[in-house]
Parts: sequence; C-alpha cells; structure tokens
Amino acid sequence: QVQLVESGGGLVQAGGSLRLSCAASGRILSINTMGWYRQGPGKERELVASITSGGSTNYVDSSLTGRFTISRDNAKNTVYLQMNSLKPEDTAVYYCNADISTLYPTYYRTDYWGQGTQVTVSS
Repeated sequence: QVQLVESGGGLVQAGGSLRLSCAASGRILSINTMGWYRQGPGKERELVASITSGGSTNYVDSSLTGRFTISRDNAKNTVYLQMNSLKPEDTAVYYCNADISTLYPTYYRTDYWGQGTQVTVSS
C-alpha cells in the first residue's frame, strides 16, 4: 500500500508564503515524476509544476516560475512546493501526485494522489 500525505496548507495574506510538503510511504520501488496540481473554486484540477527523479522541473504556467518552486528529496520520498508572493487567485486545494513503482506482490506502476491541502490567500 502506497500513501501520499500532504502538509503545509493554510490561510495566508496576499504577498505571503507557504511551503507544501508531500511524503510518499509504503512498499515503494521507485518514484518517477512527482507533481503538484491545484483545483480552485469552480475550476478543473490543473497541473502547477512537476519534477522528475533527476530533478528536471516543469512549470505549466510561466507566470508561476518566479513565485513557485518545486523541489524534491529523493532520500525522503518527498516533494515540496515553495510558494511566494501569493495572490488571491492562488486559492485552491493543492494535490500531490506521484508516478510510483512497487514490487509487491508483483511489479506495478501507477499514479498516486494525496488527499489535498487547502491554500487560502486573503486580499
């Protein structure tokens, strides 16, 4: 059984910062790409950023590149999202996603999702 547990969300004023964490646990053989998605009120879930096991990053919206930074600690099976200069439009539930391979009982590879963490930015 593999689990992704997120933490770090909360309420912050515009211009503030938050750091989200997502730790994967369980019978993990390897973790490939990890990413952060968000779903704002009345909106569809969208990819924010992703990072490969080798550290290559991708930010879907170029306007986030200077404010959001994705990183990971492979030894801890953890991915982070540092969010600076937050804006009210960043308000959303943020979800962690990871492409994980397991070996028990047989080789199996699929995407796993965290439960989501609420980020609210007040104006």
